[in-house]
Amino acid sequence: MKTKIFLALILSGFLITIGTAYYYLKTYGHETQRLVNYTPSSTSIIYDRNGIKIANVFSKRHRFYVPFDQIPPQIIEALLAIEDTSFFEHHGINLDAIFRAVLKDIKAGGLVEGASTLTQQLVKNVLLTREKKISRKLKEILFSLKVETELSKTEILERYLNEIYLGHGYYGIKTAADGYFHKKLKNLTLKEISMLVGLPKAPSYYSPTRRYEISLGRANRVVKRLFELGWISKNRYKLALKERPEVFNDTLTQNKAPYIVDEVIKEMNKKVSDFKTGGYEVYTSIDIKMQEKARDALEYSYNLALQRAADANEYNESNFSSFNGALISLDPRSGDILAMVGGVNYKKSSYNRAIQARRQPGSAFKPFIYQVAIDMGYSGASELVDIARTYSYEKDGEELKWRPKNYEKNYVGFIPLRESLVHSRNLSTINLVTDIGLKQVLNSLKEYGIKNLPPDLSVALGSITVSPINFAKYFSSFAANGVQVEPVLIRKIKSSDGNIFEYESKHKKITSPTQAYIMTSILQDVVRRGTGRMAKVWGVEVAGKTGTTNKAIDAWFVGYTPEIETIVWFGNDNNTPMRRREVGGRLGGPAFAYFNREVYKMYPHLKREFEVPKGILEVDLPNGKKEFFSDISKPPIQKAEAKANDELLF
Repeated sequence: MKTKIFLALILSGFLITIGTAYYYLKTYGHETQRLVNYTPSSTSIIYDRNGIKIANVFSKRHRFYVPFDQIPPQIIEALLAIEDTSFFEHHGINLDAIFRAVLKDIKAGGLVEGASTLTQQLVKNVLLTREKKISRKLKEILFSLKVETELSKTEILERYLNEIYLGHGYYGIKTAADGYFHKKLKNLTLKEISMLVGLPKAPSYYSPTRRYEISLGRANRVVKRLFELGWISKNRYKLALKERPEVFNDTLTQNKAPYIVDEVIKEMNKKVSDFKTGGYEVYTSIDIKMQEKARDALEYSYNLALQRAADANEYNESNFSSFNGALISLDPRSGDILAMVGGVNYKKSSYNRAIQARRQPGSAFKPFIYQVAIDMGYSGASELVDIARTYSYEKDGEELKWRPKNYEKNYVGFIPLRESLVHSRNLSTINLVTDIGLKQVLNSLKEYGIKNLPPDLSVALGSITVSPINFAKYFSSFAANGVQVEPVLIRKIKSSDGNIFEYESKHKKITSPTQAYIMTSILQDVVRRGTGRMAKVWGVEVAGKTGTTNKAIDAWFVGYTPEIETIVWFGNDNNTPMRRREVGGRLGGPAFAYFNREVYKMYPHLKREFEVPKGILEVDLPNGKKEFFSDISKPPIQKAEAKANDELLF
């Protein structure tokens, strides 16, 4: 009788177990498809032009996905040694381990010890909650058995090593290797591998950034286990115990250039819908070393301005709360944006002035007016009229008068075109536009792609509004021998499936190399002896132009060396005037000089002298000065002077 009751109980228990298992598999079994069709979010990476990481970009979880064939065998061995030595023998659960754990749980009167295989851990992390209930444990076991029939062992390991949380916000082994050690998986040492595979048990407690010594102790246990299993030699065992790896405590984004990253994200979101989760690799045109120098240069000029105000007892923090600047530098031939800083302090303001600000360039726009004249046959020796004029115009039915003045508040009569631009004379520039014809000037300026040109003579003084990046585009025609180039930030995109998209430069011919060189020679004089003297760089030829708008609302220096073009802007974000005498040369010039000095120190191979194109004729003028001419801008006809004692010839 007792035997029958015992057998009945066993049969009942068996049937209940089978029934429960059938219920859970019938009700929840489809959930394993989330592991079979495993497509986790993956972090995208932004690189500079030299392959140096600029930032990680992700949505919720920071994860670098790695396929199984790119995971070194030593990682697999270390993981199995400490977590699941019989992984390749069991079918999802380890019965021996379960029985041992059950006995301990019974003695303790509750769930105190698990017996999870790697498959069970994966199921628990992806498909289940972490609550300690019998029902959850049963689903874990059933799902694990089912997963083992749907996935191979290598597929399970691949998913485990990409899903596992390893502390510090790192999901997956590749992510943790990059974050903690700044290494690729193939470059990890045995001790570093042991530190990583020792983390899943308690990521916070064993965190190498928080408890380094405890993390080392855990790693040593992994190393010892490998040795006990005979999977490493005694020599490797001893060497690994002694090693103390360097651990980095980075932010998850590792963002080295926030203004760049913001712009890349904005551009990528226009191209793809899953940039923050799709595991893209974006290769930019940025040189991160130059980016850092650009940031320093902008801050340098900014601090000089604050110091000048303090020295003059005019510094008031509230008056400078809106004061800011921007710097953008590019290769004028390829269009590659080498550096772009949208403000002095990103933490205080993420507004990217290099891209988003629309400001008046003032006299920095004059080279475009003068290039129109040079392309028509004017030269540096052509005489312009520097006299005052009064212009009448009508606005809202009222007749008004405009009396433009030179910055120096004087006029000199006749002045060579070169000297007019070198000293940024307003009156001679306006008279030049009048002589050429306003309509002709406006039509020629449209060739640059310049928008919102005012249909009046104020265009001569730079009354347009333009962003620094667009100004860099327009100005590239001077720096690149007459060819305008579109600025480029993203050069190549690699998707997670290996597809590569590359972007080509866009060029547009504006003028010939000879005519562009004549302008370059004049802009060199602007820096040598004109308004741009503070932009000089020792040992490097510099061409450029300053620009300051009325009441010192905007201050610019736009210039270039033989290989690099750089635009600097300063002003108040609220369009109020800056301090008196804070002009383009004084604000923008030092930033330009600082930046280019540092760049030429880093890259001494860069060209330092402008090349003279074929077709340029250098002529000694009667006044003792030299001037450059071409087949379009011809030398003036020299008139012989008659002398009183000359003989008359008949």
